[in-house]
Amino acid sequence: MPVRFIAGAVCPKCGAMDTLKAGSEDDGRVMVRECVDCGYQDRISQGVNSPREVATRVTPQSVPVEVPASPIKILDPNAKTEDS
Repeated sequence: MPVRFIAGAVCPKCGAMDTLKAGSEDDGRVMVRECVDCGYQDRISQGVNSPREVATRVTPQSVPVEVPASPIKILDPNAKTEDS
């Protein structure tokens, strides 16, 4: 299991900063966090607890929305109108 320290993370048990290391087990299906000071361990299943992307206005939609094209008229501010 390749292990990496999590910069700026605080241990939920002892409150020490920069003491958590993280890695994966079972071919990446389970993420394991461990505190090197107090020995706290946390296991997260990637299949069950995998985060979902929050839907926003910039999130790609599954079906593109077709917007009908309409012509525009460009007005010349120096052109004389029929009323003048």
